Amino acid sequence: MNESRTPSGDLPSDAPVPKVVVSRLSLYLRELQRLQSAGQQTISSGQLGNLLGFSDAQVRKDLGFFGQFGYPGVGYRCDELIRAMRDILGTNHPWPVVMVGVGNLGLALLGYRGFGRQNFSIRAAFDADPAKVGQTIQGILVRPLNELPAVVRHEGVRLGMIVVPAERAQEVADRLVVAGVEGIVNFAPVTLVLPPHVQSVAVDLAIELEQLSFAVTNKLARGFGESIGGQGTLATPEQ
Repeated sequence: MNESRTPSGDLPSDAPVPKVVVSRLSLYLRELQRLQSAGQQTISSGQLGNLLGFSDAQVRKDLGFFGQFGYPGVGYRCDELIRAMRDILGTNHPWPVVMVGVGNLGLALLGYRGFGRQNFSIRAAFDADPAKVGQTIQGILVRPLNELPAVVRHEGVRLGMIVVPAERAQEVADRLVVAGVEGIVNFAPVTLVLPPHVQSVAVDLAIELEQLSFAVTNKLARGFGESIGGQGTLATPEQ
């Protein structure tokens, strides 16, 4: 094993990191956490890559964007690499989140235990339906939209999720921006218009299925999957 070690995983330069690399970091982190829970203390780049369908060179290249990790003859220490990846991804501290939209998908997301394992916590849910406002779901109170700014300020919220129909998504996004939210996960099948300082990620399940159908139809599932980041990063909400 030829992994080497530096004191931290800070970015070595100002070069932009490809989004696909960040997606793979999340995959590496999940696998390392699983291995750590099973009692494994060290792993090589080859072993980690094999578990996820990547080459050892790909693993080392991805990590190389953020520094050098590991020990010659030992490989990576799972606990140290997990801490470094949490530092890189910014999940080494709690992230309070607000969610707008308590339909079927919103209900599933409120019950998704994976958020908490990665330091994300839904602090409040909002809906425009008076019949839903006032309900407590999975320990989360559903509030009216006019309370959004106060909750964002009080909880120090920087991240929000939009889980409303497409025709309402831009309005909700505007409300989140005005309230002070800096990052938005958009589950509505529509492109949002946002100011430059607000980051966004779109999650369109139909597009994910289209990507998969392309791979299956063209008999290139493995090669195509590796080109877009290997295994998918979207987890099905757990009840």
